[in-house]
Amino acid sequence: MTTTTTTNVHTQITTNHTNLITTTNHLIKIATKNPPAHAYPECVAALVDLVEDAGLDAEVVDVAMPGGPPRSVVRGFVGTGPTLWFHGHYDVVPAQNAGQFAPEVRDGMLLGRGSADMKGGLAAMILAARAIGEAGAALRGRLGLVFVPDEETGGAGGSAALVRAGLLGEDGIGMLSPEPTGGIAWNACRGAISLRVTVHGTSAHVGLSHSGVNAFTHMLDVASALRDLAEEVGERRTAYAIEPAAARGSILLLGGQAESGANFNVVPGRCSFTVDRRLNPEEDLETERDRLLDLLEGLRGEGHDIEVEVIQEEPAAGVPAETDLGRALASAVAAVEGADLRFEMCPGLLEIRFYAGLGVPAYCYGPGRLDVSHGPDEHVAVDALERCAEVYALTALGMLGAA
Repeated sequence: MTTTTTTNVHTQITTNHTNLITTTNHLIKIATKNPPAHAYPECVAALVDLVEDAGLDAEVVDVAMPGGPPRSVVRGFVGTGPTLWFHGHYDVVPAQNAGQFAPEVRDGMLLGRGSADMKGGLAAMILAARAIGEAGAALRGRLGLVFVPDEETGGAGGSAALVRAGLLGEDGIGMLSPEPTGGIAWNACRGAISLRVTVHGTSAHVGLSHSGVNAFTHMLDVASALRDLAEEVGERRTAYAIEPAAARGSILLLGGQAESGANFNVVPGRCSFTVDRRLNPEEDLETERDRLLDLLEGLRGEGHDIEVEVIQEEPAAGVPAETDLGRALASAVAAVEGADLRFEMCPGLLEIRFYAGLGVPAYCYGPGRLDVSHGPDEHVAVDALERCAEVYALTALGMLGAA
């Protein structure tokens, strides 16, 4: 890319500063809280208008949702050929107060639900695409925007549905998502195996305990075996960077939710608790799932009546920092922020896993911060939105070989 091109991109982004804030505010006002996902159609229509206004060809793709109505994905394109995907989600978690859907700018911060996670990031990506077009940059490839629903509930009606339809990451040479990374890049994420384990017994009056079977005491034996496994997997350490050092361990959490019995004077006839196994990228989903289920099957053979519900199964993912996209992103961050980019593993799930499963390098880099996302005072720095838009534009130019 030429100096003139990068200068023109910078000029276009700073010139559209007000538009960037207006776009973010407009998206925040559409309460796409998930659940219940009632405002999705309004947001889809708004995104189509914004993408077309940015000079891209927009389309709406309806995808099948298991056990529910179809969901809509918004896509936009400029150019043809190998594609760099700007990928984001338009749903948000429910607000803690109604005011979170009435955004405001205060002390250089834009407040509102989704400002950090991730409607501010969507606006920045749309502005980046606009700036590339208005700067007159000639691309040797395609920039694709794809905005999906249902990320906050696992992606079944969004990215996973696109995978099933063969529409995710087409011709992909990389993917960038504006998750709230707070100035670093996430190049890896944990996977998840989440179970609800129910131990059954027989209810009886406390005075006739001999005629009952105490599900709670059976649960203690089951939980004890799982606790031993938790201690073992907790000794495993990922090779991916993550702070602090204590966060490098693999995870098995017991009892995030738990319930038992009907009353203090009744032998509990059932007891249930959750098991949340979070895998590091070096661990295999199928192997770890089978180990959990085999352990529970062995406990059944010891006389425990156990029922298992699988809540979610998602693989971990990890991408080296030294890919073409990783280098382009780092170069863009250096140009805009004047600092080296640090790559780390996200402590939770990320949609990069869907692209990694297709062999497409994927990273997250966004203007928001994880520590305020989903909270009652969610916000994003206004100047961070503008800087991220420039990072996205320069990354795209670095990848798509602007002439």
